[in-house]
Amino acid sequence: MKELKVLAVVVFFTLVTYWGVEPYAHKVMHKNVEEATFENFQYKDLKAPAKGDPAKGKALIATCTSCHGIKSQGIKAPMDPVAASQAYGVVPPDLSNAGAVLDEKFIANFIVSPTHAGLVKKSAMPGGMADAQGAADIAAYLKSIAPKEIKPKEAFEFACGRCHAVRYDKWTQIGQTPKTKADIKTGVDLALMDFKKKVGQYQVKLAEYLGKLPPDLSIIVRARSEEYLEKFVENPQHILPGTAMPRVGVTEEGYEKIYKYLEEVGDPSKPKREKVGPWVLGYLVLFAFLAFLWYKSQWKGLK
Repeated sequence: MKELKVLAVVVFFTLVTYWGVEPYAHKVMHKNVEEATFENFQYKDLKAPAKGDPAKGKALIATCTSCHGIKSQGIKAPMDPVAASQAYGVVPPDLSNAGAVLDEKFIANFIVSPTHAGLVKKSAMPGGMADAQGAADIAAYLKSIAPKEIKPKEAFEFACGRCHAVRYDKWTQIGQTPKTKADIKTGVDLALMDFKKKVGQYQVKLAEYLGKLPPDLSIIVRARSEEYLEKFVENPQHILPGTAMPRVGVTEEGYEKIYKYLEEVGDPSKPKREKVGPWVLGYLVLFAFLAFLWYKSQWKGLK
């Protein structure tokens, strides 16, 4: 009887703690997440662009290549990452994979007004780089040169890798930590002995530009729910008002690639767990069945 009373007290205070903490966590701390509507990265607040002409967009792309590189088209970035960070605060992305990761409507609106499309007060990219039709043509061109399939890591590199580090994958804001000179992914010939110093310079400028250094995303999939990450990437300002992170403008497929990469880095044992899980459950069921048979045999004939 005493044990039951102790159990009752423990259960009572556990329930009080649970119901006292969980509602607060979900209704106050995560209020913005629950209230946010998920629109499958449709960006309904943005104006639908006119029909773009890739050929005209190719002629207009020089508007972009004064800052951006397009490696797939043989166009190198005008500046190396460190120099670009000194000039802009953050490196302008290479546009080779832009059409594979970003929504075409978002691209067109972003070219016209980066702050409006990105939902931020400031942007390293100036607005008015093209009129509405020109922006639609450039967006169509970027879609036309985009690879049909990109790897999860490539999607992350384009959309997130210039600001966020992933130290579990040896990823810094300007490329992977190299083992050899050939491993450097920055697009410039950075000497190995100067690499860490240059990364530090980049991070200082990035922190100055954004207000603080963006967090490392190595275990973000364990720290935040999938619902939170989806809604945050789709509309950062709704979830965290005042954040310096802009709306990136990825498509739903692009987001899934990014999430897959983060999952591979932050929870690499998940596939193995999912594979082993059914066998563990089967073992427990078999063990329970054998235990029941043993119990029946031991108490057989006893009252």
